[in-house]
Amino acid sequence: MKEILYQFYTGFEYFIAFFSSAYLLFYMFLAFLSYYAVKKYINSKHYIHEELLLKAKYIKGVSVIAPAYNEGLTIVDNVKSLMSLNYPKSEIIIINDGSTDDTLQKLIDEFNLVKVDFYYREQIKTQPVKGHYKSTNPIYSKLLVVDKKNGKSKADASNAGINSSRYPLFICTDVDCILKKDTIIKLVKPFLIYEKRVIATGAAIRISNSCEVKDGFLLKVHFPKGWYPRFQELEYIRSFLFGRMAWSQLNGLLLVSGGLGMFDKEIAIAAGGYWHKSLGEDMELITRMRKYMYDTKQKFLIKYIPESLCWTEVPSTREVFIRQRTRWARGLIQTLQLHKKMFFNPKYGRTAFLTLPYFFSFEFLVPIIEFLGLIVIVIAYFSGVLNVAFFMWSILAVYIFYINITMISILLDEILYKSYASLRELIILIGMAIIEPIVYHPVSIYSSLKGYWHFFRKKEQQWGNMQRRGFSIQKNK
Repeated sequence: MKEILYQFYTGFEYFIAFFSSAYLLFYMFLAFLSYYAVKKYINSKHYIHEELLLKAKYIKGVSVIAPAYNEGLTIVDNVKSLMSLNYPKSEIIIINDGSTDDTLQKLIDEFNLVKVDFYYREQIKTQPVKGHYKSTNPIYSKLLVVDKKNGKSKADASNAGINSSRYPLFICTDVDCILKKDTIIKLVKPFLIYEKRVIATGAAIRISNSCEVKDGFLLKVHFPKGWYPRFQELEYIRSFLFGRMAWSQLNGLLLVSGGLGMFDKEIAIAAGGYWHKSLGEDMELITRMRKYMYDTKQKFLIKYIPESLCWTEVPSTREVFIRQRTRWARGLIQTLQLHKKMFFNPKYGRTAFLTLPYFFSFEFLVPIIEFLGLIVIVIAYFSGVLNVAFFMWSILAVYIFYINITMISILLDEILYKSYASLRELIILIGMAIIEPIVYHPVSIYSSLKGYWHFFRKKEQQWGNMQRRGFSIQKNK
């Protein structure tokens, strides 16, 4: 029996060595590619000035779509923040998704809204729309409020906003997100300068927890105070600055964050809009848009902007964090399962042979392999067949690699954007990076496995309540 366990463990060692090597090498490839892409983007800013694009005779109109559900506490400040976006041809669409509080009434009172006759074309099926509201005050002429029956998902509300929009491009965001004033022009820029059709753009999202915010406007950025927001800050820096820039350079980007993304409305509608049953509607829509472009044999690009344009509140407790990451994990496997016929299908190019296999192997499988690996190690240890030297060197190699990648990410972020208010905050961030694999990573793995378990058990899909604190009480002292 011991011999069988030894042979199994030896085989498992070879598998882990091969899998880990492939993962680390591919991640190094993405890191170098991301560095090249960031450098290329910075250089391009010097010869294509955004001010000139704003003054161009032909500029694409943009609709900013923000669903709201029971946001009465902060809705007025949130809308004022969105109304401050600097772009000459835009509209702000707030979708009141069946709120049970005073969200709609506060909007009506503050912005002098009245119900208007509106030609509503339901190109994407949604829950019934009750009415459209416009302001009698010319100052708020860009504001449109859509009142609809609750659809139990952000996707349904977003689709109602798309149906109500008048411009060829739309931004999908969360009503409580804080956007930089030049967000629209930075996101629209790729749509104007590339010869190939750009169907979506995204940008970096940062964490607003502990930032100084007044009346919906960001005054000063601070490193988050809580443990979980701090760990998420590290994640955001790595994923946005490294991973997504690299995938953008490969034109293999599969995820444009639901917090901030700009889309070609014609392609989004042709692809069917957001799927209201999805728990990862942002990734699922991009996958479907890519599929549509391949099916119709159209060349396309999905670009990413390596600048922090959006600040949002993230889970501050373990309970809420696990709930969110469980949903994300379930959304990942849901999307992969839904589009499984695209895998290794020559019709879908690099999406079929590079992007989807990567997400399956290094996003979906990693939590499972880590969990199984822990079980094998425990059994091997008590059976006396554990190769302690191999185990320790493997752990050390992965840890050192992780530390290097994280430190490079922090360094690049600080050089490029100087995101933090003091050196002390930067030192705290580096300290968090050192303990992240031990303290935070196991919770993240548990959340992913829980999401997979719920998916395979076909447990009823729920978004859950993020329990946001609200910007109005986040002022740092």
